[in-house]
Amino acid sequence: MRLRVIGAGRAGTSLARALEETGWELVGLLGRDDPIEDAARDVDLLVIATPDARIAQVASQVRPLPDTVVAHLSGSLGLDVLSPHSRRGGLHPLVSLPDADLGARRLRAGAWFAVAGDDLVREVARDLGGRPIEVRDEHRAAYHAAACVASNHLVALLGQVERIGESAGVPLAAYLDLARDTLENVAQLGPARALTGPVARGDTQTVARHLDALAADERPAYEVMAECVRKLAANAASTESPRPSPSARLRRP
Repeated sequence: MRLRVIGAGRAGTSLARALEETGWELVGLLGRDDPIEDAARDVDLLVIATPDARIAQVASQVRPLPDTVVAHLSGSLGLDVLSPHSRRGGLHPLVSLPDADLGARRLRAGAWFAVAGDDLVREVARDLGGRPIEVRDEHRAAYHAAACVASNHLVALLGQVERIGESAGVPLAAYLDLARDTLENVAQLGPARALTGPVARGDTQTVARHLDALAADERPAYEVMAECVRKLAANAASTESPRPSPSARLRRP
């Protein structure tokens, strides 16, 4: 199978390397200044790996060919942005791609891929040893929002852990094993059963002490996440066997 990629950033280069390692033939990795009008010629798959805001414009500049699949790597966009191409696909890897080398390894390590459209994108996922999941156009924004919470928001929360820990003289490294164990608990038990801590058990006095100890600009994020914990605990209590319910709302007194 022959592949060309438009977009020589981390995502495009990672995918190109990973597919080359599985036996695909890479015939072009095109950058910003390369001509793209004939990019669909003589390949089975053309991947548009540009930022989301440029995908529609790039797709419209490529001359359509009936036998070439044109796919994008966006998590939030549907297939309509690939008009006027008749064979279209969405292939979003649900992994973090910080650089091309690590990205290529992760793409071949059993990654999940959100797929839509032409069957060739499912073949790509399988060739990489991945797990394709169907995400329809109308659900892609919600799917991608969840991905951002799982990755970007998690990083932001750990940034808060680092700041608060440093105020107590404790480095981030001391909290990372706790975070890893928590992720493993979620993987084994699910979010509701993995939940622990003062909010889940309705310990308002401990929460109040936390808020007293935090800098003013750290309190809003803590309070928002405490409310998320409360909701998760309340939902779990309503669907499982009876257990102590959390307090109605945990806020600074």
